[in-house]
Amino acid sequence: MNVLTGSLPIMQLFGGSGGGSMSTTIVTFGLVIAIFYFLIIRPQNKKQKKTKDMLSALKKGDRVQSIGGIRGVVHNVSDDSVVVKVDDNTKLEFAKSAIGDVLEVSAEPKKVEKASESEESETE
Repeated sequence: MNVLTGSLPIMQLFGGSGGGSMSTTIVTFGLVIAIFYFLIIRPQNKKQKKTKDMLSALKKGDRVQSIGGIRGVVHNVSDDSVVVKVDDNTKLEFAKSAIGDVLEVSAEPKKVEKASESEESETE
């Protein structure tokens, strides 16, 4: 009997009295949902958006790597597929979703660079 009465203050501290409040349960579930959102759902959405933007920005001349590890230069881009030039005479067609990473973006047209150089010389 001494064991039960000796642990009574500890049981009351942790809600062991059997009553349990509903607000504590709701707050706990709210915290769990918030943790899942910030640690799992939100980063996954950011990653999907980044991948979507990368695939929509693909253009001819970009160096890419497929999810299987094949590297090459983009030869042609269509709505849902990409033709990648792997060797001099070898071209492979992939689904856009199979492109894992853009290693090197092709150079911008030289006309744009000349325009920015002329703007720099005017400001000096």
